[in-house]
Amino acid sequence: MNVLVRGQSSPYRTVEFDATKNAVLLIEQRLLPHRFEQVATRTHRDTAKAITEMVVRGAGAIGATAAYGLAQGAQEFKGSNLDRFCTHLMSVYETLKEARPTAVDPVNAMNDVLHAMSAGKSVAEQKSLAVAAARAFADEDVAHCREIGVLGAPLILEGMRVLTHCNAGWLAFVDVGTATAPLYEAQAQGRKFHVFCDETRPRCQGASLTAWELSQQGISHDVIADNAAGFLMQRGEIDLVIVGSDRVLGQTGEVANKIGTYTKAVLAHRHKIPFYVAIPDSTIDWNLSSGLDIPIEERSGDEVLGAWGIAQSQKGVGKSKKSGQRTYVRIANPTSTARNPGFDVTPPELITGIITPKGIFKPKDLRKLKPRE
Repeated sequence: MNVLVRGQSSPYRTVEFDATKNAVLLIEQRLLPHRFEQVATRTHRDTAKAITEMVVRGAGAIGATAAYGLAQGAQEFKGSNLDRFCTHLMSVYETLKEARPTAVDPVNAMNDVLHAMSAGKSVAEQKSLAVAAARAFADEDVAHCREIGVLGAPLILEGMRVLTHCNAGWLAFVDVGTATAPLYEAQAQGRKFHVFCDETRPRCQGASLTAWELSQQGISHDVIADNAAGFLMQRGEIDLVIVGSDRVLGQTGEVANKIGTYTKAVLAHRHKIPFYVAIPDSTIDWNLSSGLDIPIEERSGDEVLGAWGIAQSQKGVGKSKKSGQRTYVRIANPTSTARNPGFDVTPPELITGIITPKGIFKPKDLRKLKPRE
Protein backbone atom coordinates (compact mmCIF):
# COMPACT_ATOMS: atom_id res chain seq x y z
CA MET A 1 0.00 0.00 0.00
CA ASN A 2 1.05 3.61 -0.40
CA VAL A 3 2.11 5.50 2.72
CA LEU A 4 2.48 9.26 3.05
CA VAL A 5 5.90 9.84 4.60
CA ARG A 6 7.33 13.36 4.86
CA GLY A 7 4.91 14.57 2.23
CA GLN A 8 5.76 11.81 -0.26
CA SER A 9 3.51 8.83 -1.05
CA SER A 10 5.53 5.62 -1.46
CA PRO A 11 4.62 1.90 -1.72
CA TYR A 12 5.57 -0.35 1.20
CA ARG A 13 5.11 -3.94 2.27
CA THR A 14 4.91 -4.74 5.97
CA VAL A 15 7.60 -7.42 5.62
CA GLU A 16 10.53 -7.55 3.19
CA PHE A 17 13.90 -9.29 3.02
CA ASP A 18 17.33 -7.84 2.29
CA ALA A 19 19.33 -10.81 1.01
CA THR A 20 22.58 -8.81 0.82
CA LYS A 21 22.47 -8.19 4.59
CA ASN A 22 20.47 -11.30 5.56
CA ALA A 23 18.04 -8.96 7.33
CA VAL A 24 14.25 -8.96 7.66
CA LEU A 25 12.80 -5.48 7.10
CA LEU A 26 9.71 -4.66 9.18
CA ILE A 27 7.44 -1.68 9.70
CA GLU A 28 7.71 -0.84 13.42
CA GLN A 29 3.99 -1.05 14.15
CA ARG A 30 4.30 -0.05 17.83
CA LEU A 31 5.19 3.48 16.73
CA LEU A 32 2.10 3.93 14.57
CA PRO A 33 0.09 6.06 14.03
CA HIS A 34 2.47 8.72 15.34
CA ARG A 35 5.64 7.74 13.51
CA PHE A 36 6.34 5.57 10.46
CA GLU A 37 9.63 3.69 10.62
CA GLN A 38 11.14 0.60 9.01
CA VAL A 39 13.54 -1.51 11.10
CA ALA A 40 15.85 -4.42 10.28
CA THR A 41 16.32 -7.62 12.30
CA ARG A 42 19.77 -9.10 11.73
CA THR A 43 19.39 -12.63 13.18
CA HIS A 44 16.56 -15.16 13.38
CA ARG A 45 16.42 -14.66 17.17
CA ASP A 46 15.93 -10.92 16.65
CA THR A 47 13.22 -11.72 14.12
CA ALA A 48 11.45 -14.01 16.61
CA LYS A 49 11.72 -11.30 19.28
CA ALA A 50 10.16 -8.78 16.89
CA ILE A 51 7.18 -11.14 16.48
CA THR A 52 6.84 -11.71 20.25
CA GLU A 53 7.12 -8.02 21.09
CA MET A 54 4.70 -7.07 18.31
CA VAL A 55 7.02 -4.94 16.26
CA VAL A 56 5.19 -6.91 13.57
CA ARG A 57 1.79 -8.48 14.20
CA GLY A 58 -1.14 -9.89 12.28
CA ALA A 59 -1.61 -13.38 10.84
CA GLY A 60 -0.14 -13.01 7.36
CA ALA A 61 2.57 -10.55 8.41
CA ILE A 62 3.98 -12.80 11.13
CA GLY A 63 3.64 -15.75 8.74
CA ALA A 64 5.82 -14.00 6.18
CA THR A 65 8.18 -12.82 8.93
CA ALA A 66 8.59 -16.39 10.20
CA ALA A 67 9.20 -17.62 6.64
CA TYR A 68 11.88 -15.00 6.10
CA GLY A 69 13.22 -15.69 9.61
CA LEU A 70 13.64 -19.37 8.76
CA ALA A 71 15.46 -18.46 5.55
CA GLN A 72 17.54 -15.98 7.54
CA GLY A 73 18.42 -18.67 10.08
CA ALA A 74 19.41 -21.01 7.26
CA GLN A 75 21.89 -18.42 5.93
CA GLU A 76 23.43 -18.12 9.41
CA PHE A 77 24.69 -21.71 9.29
CA LYS A 78 28.39 -22.09 8.56
CA GLY A 79 29.55 -25.30 6.94
CA SER A 80 28.36 -27.90 4.45
CA ASN A 81 27.25 -30.85 6.63
CA LEU A 82 23.57 -31.49 5.83
CA ASP A 83 22.80 -33.32 9.08
CA ARG A 84 24.15 -30.49 11.20
CA PHE A 85 22.38 -28.00 8.98
CA CYS A 86 19.04 -29.80 9.52
CA THR A 87 19.59 -29.82 13.30
CA HIS A 88 20.33 -26.09 13.22
CA LEU A 89 17.27 -25.45 11.04
CA MET A 90 14.94 -27.26 13.47
CA SER A 91 16.23 -25.07 16.29
CA VAL A 92 15.47 -21.97 14.21
CA TYR A 93 12.01 -23.39 13.40
CA GLU A 94 11.13 -23.94 17.07
CA THR A 95 12.35 -20.48 18.08
CA LEU A 96 10.12 -18.81 15.50
CA LYS A 97 7.17 -21.15 16.15
CA GLU A 98 7.05 -20.21 19.84
CA ALA A 99 7.14 -16.47 19.17
CA ARG A 100 3.31 -16.19 18.93
CA PRO A 101 1.70 -19.57 19.69
CA THR A 102 -1.97 -18.84 18.88
CA ALA A 103 -1.43 -17.97 15.22
CA VAL A 104 -1.04 -20.84 12.77
CA ASP A 105 0.26 -18.81 9.80
CA PRO A 106 3.91 -18.89 10.94
CA VAL A 107 3.85 -22.69 11.19
CA ASN A 108 2.16 -23.10 7.81
CA ALA A 109 4.56 -20.60 6.24
CA MET A 110 7.66 -22.31 7.64
CA ASN A 111 6.35 -25.73 6.61
CA ASP A 112 6.06 -24.41 3.05
CA VAL A 113 9.66 -23.24 3.20
CA LEU A 114 10.89 -26.55 4.62
CA HIS A 115 9.04 -28.46 1.91
CA ALA A 116 10.65 -26.35 -0.81
CA MET A 117 14.09 -26.73 0.77
CA SER A 118 13.85 -30.52 0.77
CA ALA A 119 14.51 -30.52 -2.98
CA GLY A 120 18.03 -29.18 -2.38
CA LYS A 121 20.90 -31.68 -2.48
CA SER A 122 23.37 -29.49 -0.59
CA VAL A 123 23.38 -26.87 2.15
CA ALA A 124 24.01 -24.14 -0.44
CA GLU A 125 21.05 -25.29 -2.57
CA GLN A 126 18.75 -25.47 0.44
CA LYS A 127 19.76 -21.99 1.57
CA SER A 128 18.90 -20.58 -1.86
CA LEU A 129 15.58 -22.46 -1.96
CA ALA A 130 14.68 -21.12 1.51
CA VAL A 131 14.87 -17.50 0.42
CA ALA A 132 12.92 -18.18 -2.78
CA ALA A 133 10.20 -20.06 -0.87
CA ALA A 134 9.86 -17.29 1.73
CA ARG A 135 9.44 -14.70 -1.03
CA ALA A 136 6.87 -16.96 -2.70
CA PHE A 137 4.86 -17.15 0.55
CA ALA A 138 4.91 -13.35 0.88
CA ASP A 139 3.78 -12.89 -2.72
CA GLU A 140 1.05 -15.50 -2.28
CA ASP A 141 -0.17 -13.69 0.83
CA VAL A 142 -0.65 -10.51 -1.23
CA ALA A 143 -2.39 -12.41 -4.03
CA HIS A 144 -4.76 -14.10 -1.57
CA CYS A 145 -5.67 -10.77 -0.02
CA ARG A 146 -6.44 -9.26 -3.42
CA GLU A 147 -8.69 -12.23 -4.21
CA ILE A 148 -10.48 -11.78 -0.87
CA GLY A 149 -11.08 -8.15 -1.83
CA VAL A 150 -12.66 -9.03 -5.16
CA LEU A 151 -14.88 -11.74 -3.65
CA GLY A 152 -15.86 -9.71 -0.59
CA ALA A 153 -16.46 -6.31 -2.23
CA PRO A 154 -20.09 -7.13 -3.23
CA LEU A 155 -20.90 -7.33 0.50
CA ILE A 156 -20.05 -3.62 0.88
CA LEU A 157 -23.13 -1.77 -0.37
CA GLU A 158 -23.49 1.94 -1.04
CA GLY A 159 -23.96 3.84 2.22
CA MET A 160 -23.25 0.81 4.42
CA ARG A 161 -21.85 1.13 7.95
CA VAL A 162 -19.24 -1.53 8.70
CA LEU A 163 -17.73 -2.53 12.05
CA THR A 164 -14.17 -3.88 12.30
CA HIS A 165 -12.32 -5.29 15.31
CA CYS A 166 -8.55 -5.19 15.83
CA ASN A 167 -6.50 -4.80 12.65
CA ALA A 168 -6.75 -7.22 9.74
CA GLY A 169 -5.57 -4.61 7.26
CA TRP A 170 -2.42 -4.44 5.16
CA LEU A 171 -0.36 -3.93 8.32
CA ALA A 172 -1.48 -7.38 9.49
CA PHE A 173 -0.50 -8.98 6.18
CA VAL A 174 2.20 -8.37 3.61
CA ASP A 175 -0.13 -5.99 1.77
CA VAL A 176 -3.84 -5.21 1.21
CA GLY A 177 -5.15 -7.11 4.27
CA THR A 178 -8.14 -9.42 4.68
CA ALA A 179 -10.95 -7.63 6.55
CA THR A 180 -9.96 -4.40 4.79
CA ALA A 181 -9.57 -5.95 1.33
CA PRO A 182 -13.32 -5.79 0.49
CA LEU A 183 -13.36 -2.19 1.77
CA TYR A 184 -10.47 -1.15 -0.44
CA GLU A 185 -11.95 -2.92 -3.46
CA ALA A 186 -15.40 -1.38 -2.87
CA GLN A 187 -13.75 2.04 -2.62
CA ALA A 188 -11.92 1.40 -5.89
CA GLN A 189 -15.28 0.58 -7.47
CA GLY A 190 -16.61 3.99 -6.37
CA ARG A 191 -18.87 3.05 -3.45
CA LYS A 192 -19.21 5.28 -0.39
CA PHE A 193 -19.49 3.72 3.07
CA HIS A 194 -18.47 4.34 6.68
CA VAL A 195 -16.33 2.20 8.98
CA PHE A 196 -16.49 1.99 12.77
CA CYS A 197 -13.13 0.88 14.19
CA ASP A 198 -13.32 -0.82 17.57
CA GLU A 199 -10.43 0.61 19.62
CA THR A 200 -9.53 -3.02 20.55
CA ARG A 201 -8.16 -2.80 24.05
CA PRO A 202 -5.69 -3.41 25.49
CA ARG A 203 -3.23 -2.70 22.64
CA CYS A 204 -5.68 -0.57 20.66
CA GLN A 205 -4.83 -1.92 17.19
CA GLY A 206 -8.17 -0.69 15.87
CA ALA A 207 -7.65 2.87 17.08
CA SER A 208 -3.97 3.10 16.16
CA LEU A 209 -3.57 0.83 13.10
CA THR A 210 -6.90 0.30 11.31
CA ALA A 211 -7.85 3.95 11.74
CA TRP A 212 -4.41 5.00 10.45
CA GLU A 213 -4.79 2.75 7.39
CA LEU A 214 -8.27 4.05 6.60
CA SER A 215 -7.06 7.61 7.00
CA GLN A 216 -4.18 6.96 4.59
CA GLN A 217 -6.71 5.47 2.16
CA GLY A 218 -9.24 8.29 2.54
CA ILE A 219 -12.07 6.07 3.83
CA SER A 220 -14.69 7.62 6.11
CA HIS A 221 -14.42 6.19 9.64
CA ASP A 222 -14.83 6.70 13.37
CA VAL A 223 -12.97 5.08 16.25
CA ILE A 224 -15.34 3.77 18.92
CA ALA A 225 -14.83 2.35 22.39
CA ASP A 226 -15.08 -1.44 22.39
CA ASN A 227 -18.20 -1.30 24.55
CA ALA A 228 -19.99 1.11 22.18
CA ALA A 229 -20.62 -1.48 19.47
CA GLY A 230 -23.75 -2.88 21.14
CA PHE A 231 -25.19 0.63 21.50
CA LEU A 232 -24.73 1.30 17.78
CA MET A 233 -26.14 -2.10 16.80
CA GLN A 234 -29.21 -1.59 18.97
CA ARG A 235 -29.93 1.68 17.16
CA GLY A 236 -29.48 0.23 13.70
CA GLU A 237 -26.22 2.06 12.97
CA ILE A 238 -24.16 -0.99 12.00
CA ASP A 239 -25.02 -3.04 8.90
CA LEU A 240 -22.12 -5.48 8.67
CA VAL A 241 -19.18 -6.81 10.70
CA ILE A 242 -15.91 -8.00 9.10
CA VAL A 243 -12.97 -9.32 11.11
CA GLY A 244 -9.82 -11.31 10.43
CA SER A 245 -8.48 -14.35 12.25
CA ASP A 246 -5.25 -15.83 13.58
CA ARG A 247 -6.42 -19.44 13.28
CA VAL A 248 -9.54 -21.04 11.79
CA LEU A 249 -10.18 -24.74 12.35
CA GLY A 250 -10.94 -26.31 9.00
CA GLN A 251 -12.74 -29.25 10.61
CA THR A 252 -15.17 -27.21 12.73
CA GLY A 253 -15.20 -23.63 11.45
CA GLU A 254 -14.22 -22.20 14.85
CA VAL A 255 -12.38 -18.88 14.66
CA ALA A 256 -9.63 -17.65 16.97
CA ASN A 257 -9.13 -13.90 16.75
CA LYS A 258 -8.23 -10.92 18.89
CA ILE A 259 -9.93 -10.87 22.28
CA GLY A 260 -13.37 -9.28 21.99
CA THR A 261 -14.22 -10.87 18.63
CA TYR A 262 -16.52 -13.43 20.28
CA THR A 263 -18.34 -10.59 22.08
CA LYS A 264 -18.95 -8.78 18.78
CA ALA A 265 -20.18 -12.01 17.17
CA VAL A 266 -22.69 -12.54 19.98
CA LEU A 267 -23.93 -8.96 19.63
CA ALA A 268 -24.19 -9.23 15.85
CA HIS A 269 -26.13 -12.50 16.16
CA ARG A 270 -28.51 -10.89 18.68
CA HIS A 271 -29.20 -8.00 16.29
CA LYS A 272 -29.29 -10.12 13.11
CA ILE A 273 -26.28 -8.34 11.60
CA PRO A 274 -24.12 -10.35 9.15
CA PHE A 275 -20.77 -11.32 10.68
CA TYR A 276 -17.96 -12.28 8.27
CA VAL A 277 -14.41 -13.51 8.80
CA ALA A 278 -11.80 -12.91 6.07
CA ILE A 279 -8.77 -15.22 5.85
CA PRO A 280 -6.09 -16.47 3.44
CA ASP A 281 -5.45 -20.21 3.05
CA SER A 282 -2.50 -20.06 5.46
CA THR A 283 -4.79 -19.24 8.41
CA ILE A 284 -6.64 -22.57 8.22
CA ASP A 285 -5.57 -25.25 10.71
CA TRP A 286 -6.41 -28.73 9.40
CA ASN A 287 -5.06 -30.55 12.46
CA LEU A 288 -6.97 -29.39 15.55
CA SER A 289 -10.56 -30.58 15.93
CA SER A 290 -11.73 -28.38 18.81
CA GLY A 291 -11.41 -24.68 19.60
CA LEU A 292 -10.62 -25.68 23.19
CA ASP A 293 -7.30 -27.05 21.92
CA ILE A 294 -6.17 -23.74 20.40
CA PRO A 295 -3.31 -22.34 22.52
CA ILE A 296 -4.46 -18.94 23.75
CA GLU A 297 -1.61 -16.55 24.40
CA GLU A 298 -1.66 -14.85 27.81
CA ARG A 299 0.15 -11.56 27.52
CA SER A 300 1.56 -9.29 30.21
CA GLY A 301 -1.00 -7.72 32.54
CA ASP A 302 0.80 -4.41 32.06
CA GLU A 303 -1.02 -4.07 28.72
CA VAL A 304 -4.33 -3.94 30.59
CA LEU A 305 -3.12 -1.88 33.54
CA GLY A 306 -1.66 0.87 31.37
CA ALA A 307 -1.26 2.15 27.84
CA TRP A 308 1.46 3.26 25.46
CA GLY A 309 1.25 6.56 23.64
CA ILE A 310 3.18 9.58 22.46
CA ALA A 311 3.95 12.19 25.11
CA GLN A 312 2.74 15.71 24.55
CA SER A 313 4.70 18.70 25.83
CA GLN A 314 3.95 19.09 29.56
CA LYS A 315 5.85 22.24 30.53
CA GLY A 316 4.83 23.53 33.91
CA VAL A 317 3.32 20.23 35.01
CA GLY A 318 5.91 18.49 37.17
CA LYS A 319 8.92 17.20 35.21
CA SER A 320 8.73 18.07 31.53
CA LYS A 321 8.50 15.11 29.13
CA LYS A 322 10.02 15.26 25.68
CA SER A 323 7.25 15.78 23.10
CA GLY A 324 6.95 12.89 20.66
CA GLN A 325 8.53 10.33 22.99
CA ARG A 326 6.79 6.93 23.21
CA THR A 327 5.64 6.60 26.82
CA TYR A 328 3.88 4.03 29.01
CA VAL A 329 1.25 5.42 31.39
CA ARG A 330 -0.28 3.45 34.26
CA ILE A 331 -4.07 3.89 34.26
CA ALA A 332 -5.20 1.23 36.75
CA ASN A 333 -5.10 1.08 40.55
CA PRO A 334 -1.41 0.81 41.55
CA THR A 335 -1.76 -2.44 43.55
CA SER A 336 -4.08 -4.30 41.16
CA THR A 337 -3.08 -7.16 38.87
CA ALA A 338 -4.67 -8.13 35.55
CA ARG A 339 -5.54 -11.08 33.32
CA ASN A 340 -4.74 -10.55 29.67
CA PRO A 341 -5.76 -13.34 27.26
CA GLY A 342 -4.85 -12.18 23.78
CA PHE A 343 -7.50 -14.11 21.84
CA ASP A 344 -10.91 -15.74 22.07
CA VAL A 345 -12.69 -18.36 19.98
CA THR A 346 -15.95 -17.74 18.10
CA PRO A 347 -18.16 -20.77 17.37
CA PRO A 348 -19.36 -21.38 13.80
CA GLU A 349 -23.06 -20.79 14.53
CA LEU A 350 -22.31 -17.09 15.12
CA ILE A 351 -20.51 -16.64 11.78
CA THR A 352 -22.42 -15.76 8.59
CA GLY A 353 -19.58 -16.64 6.26
CA ILE A 354 -15.82 -16.97 5.87
CA ILE A 355 -14.32 -15.03 2.97
CA THR A 356 -11.40 -16.93 1.44
CA PRO A 357 -9.44 -16.57 -1.81
CA LYS A 358 -11.52 -19.44 -3.20
CA GLY A 359 -14.96 -18.11 -2.28
CA ILE A 360 -17.25 -17.32 0.65
CA PHE A 361 -18.09 -20.40 2.70
CA LYS A 362 -20.26 -21.31 5.63
CA PRO A 363 -17.92 -22.29 8.50
CA LYS A 364 -18.93 -25.96 8.33
CA ASP A 365 -18.18 -26.02 4.59
CA LEU A 366 -14.52 -25.05 4.95
CA ARG A 367 -13.58 -28.73 4.84
CA LYS A 368 -14.22 -28.55 1.07
CA LEU A 369 -10.96 -26.58 0.85
CA LYS A 370 -8.80 -29.23 2.49
CA PRO A 371 -5.89 -30.11 0.24
CA ARG A 372 -5.72 -33.70 -0.95
CA GLU A 373 -3.01 -35.70 0.72
